Order: sequence, then C-alpha cells, then structure tokens
Amino acid sequence: MNITIVNCFDTYEHRADLLFKYLTEAGHMVTVLTSDYQHIGKIKRTANKDRYLFFDTIPYYKNISLRRACSHIQLSKDIFGYVEKNINTINLLWVFVPPNSFVKAAANVKRKYDKVKLIFDLIDLWPESMPITSIKNIFPFTCWKNLRDKHLNSADYIVTECNLYQSILKNNLNKMMVKTLYLARPFVKYIPQLDLPDKKIALCYLGSINNIIDIDCIEDIIKKCQKYKPVMLHIIGDGENKSGLVSKIQKTGAQVIDHGIIYDRYQKQRIFDSCHYGLNIMKKSVCVGLTMKSIDYFEFGLPIINNIHGDTWDAVEVYNIGMNYTGKPIDWDYLENTEQRKKAREFFETFLTELDFHRKVSNILEKMKYE
Repeated sequence: MNITIVNCFDTYEHRADLLFKYLTEAGHMVTVLTSDYQHIGKIKRTANKDRYLFFDTIPYYKNISLRRACSHIQLSKDIFGYVEKNINTINLLWVFVPPNSFVKAAANVKRKYDKVKLIFDLIDLWPESMPITSIKNIFPFTCWKNLRDKHLNSADYIVTECNLYQSILKNNLNKMMVKTLYLARPFVKYIPQLDLPDKKIALCYLGSINNIIDIDCIEDIIKKCQKYKPVMLHIIGDGENKSGLVSKIQKTGAQVIDHGIIYDRYQKQRIFDSCHYGLNIMKKSVCVGLTMKSIDYFEFGLPIINNIHGDTWDAVEVYNIGMNYTGKPIDWDYLENTEQRKKAREFFETFLTELDFHRKVSNILEKMKYE
C-alpha cells in the first residue's frame, strides 16, 4: 500500500517514526506530511528526513492563542490540499490528532474520495486535556471540540493512545472499529545496578515542568514522605515552572538534585537506579491516560507514585507497579517492596515495546482489509 501519515507536532514524531519504520519494513510505501515548526522550542526546524515532507507553518509563541489556532487551520489547508492533489497515489491516510482541524479536513477528503482508507490516531484530546476546567464547555472551546467529534465517524478505523480516550468519546465511537495503540520503545535489555540510599527516600521527577504539572501535589507527597525519612528529589528535565517546583520542594526541607535535560539512557538509568519511585503527577483537570515519563520509568524498572486516572491508574492497581496517590498518608512499609521494580519492568516488556506496537498495527491493517 501507499500510506501517508499526517502529523502536526514534533512532540508526536516518535510515534510517526515508529509507524514509518514498521510499515516500510512490512513492504509499504510510506510518506510523512508534517509541520516544519517545533512546538516545544517554538522555532523552525532545519533538519530534513527521508520520506518526510515538511510544510511551512505559521509560527506561534503561546500554547493557547488565536495565532496558534490560525496556524493549525492554515497547516490543515496546506497539507490536505497536497493530499487531494496526490490522492491517486494514496491508499491509506493515517492522521494524527490533534489538531482538531485535521479531523475536519481529512473527513472532507474522505467524503470526496471514499476509496481511500482513513485512520484517525487520537494522541491527545483538545480541549479535554488542557488545564482550563472552568471554560472547557463554553464557546469557543465547544466549537473546537466539535471539529473533532462531528467528523470522527468519517474514519474507517480509530486508534487511541490510551483506553481512557475511548471511554471519554464512547458516544462518538459507537459501532466504530477502535484499538488502543500505546507508545513504544525498542526492547533493550535492562540490568539493574541499584544504588538506593538507606536512610533517605529518593524520588525522581522526569520531564517537562509546565502548567499541567501539579506542583502542590508533589509538595504534599514529599511532606508526607518526610514523616518517614528525609527526602531527596532528583529532577531530570526543564520547563517554565521549574524554579517554582524547586523552590517549593526546598522549603519542605527536602534536598533537590537538578540534573537538567538528559537523553542518554545510561545516565538516566544511573539516576533511576538510585531512586525508590518516579513521580507521575499532573493536575486533575488534565485528561491523560499514559504519560511518556511513565514509559521511561517502567523501562528502567522504576515503580511510580501516580495520580493520573485512566490507564495508568488501572495498571498500578492491577499489576502492582507503584502506588496511586489519593492524598492519604503513604504506607512506606508497603511501598518499599523491591518486587515492584521487577513488575514495573515486566509491564514495560509486555505492553510498551516495539514488538507489541508492531503486532497491534498489523492487526489494525488486517481488520481493515475485511471491513
């Protein structure tokens, strides 16, 4: 098949790369249509990639702004205009969502060219996942949401990044073919080299420290932990709220060790192997089923302290890979169970490797043959 993957964000590029690699190795001709704008750095990208076509994108500098909305709408017009011009060479459109404008634009193409198969891959939910609880259900956010909801049924198949999204959108996905496809990593053998402190509790926070992270909750967890032992918090990452997090944690009397941004897996392993738990904490208003940071934690056998409902909450309950935090006192006699490290790694190997990702993609394509 000739397969075209459509993506807006560099933050989703890992998923695009996973798909591209598997589908090309399976013998398909794959092209990725994507933005030339890097969302995290708010800069234009310069690096090219084979079989990736980058579209000129209007820059924006605030995550919630009219300029950003205009940027997404224009990118939708440009990319799906290109798709229409080349429609005779495309058998399958695999469209990453958000932005929600991609859903409407792809649905318009599907209505004109019904022979083209269409998959919507829901990687995030807008506006549900944004920390704007009080205004999510008023104009213009309702219109923004409807760009997605009113056109999802145009797809031949719906893929979701987590089970939680299927629950939230169940009325819109009724009678449609749907499958959860978690993000994945290559299987790399992990040999623990634990170096845990005896007289302290060592926690790790990995990832961007932005406006969806619940700093107050992290502070509360650390205060409760300190009733048991002194706490040290390792931070791997950066973000606009980093100084606020560091300041609050230091005021509790806990030690903060700031490692900055680290990509090297061996450096991360060294830090993870010196921690008891990873923090997987977001604001209650955020709609996320499985975070990137939790995949990192599990890959290195680090159990989590988690407050995110949905897939992660359920996995913690079922597979004993950490603790779901509800605000109650922490039972450290239960938590300091090294068996959880083994179970966290087993969870990664079972559900979050490229092998499982490939199996599910193959199953999706096979089902579409017999639709």
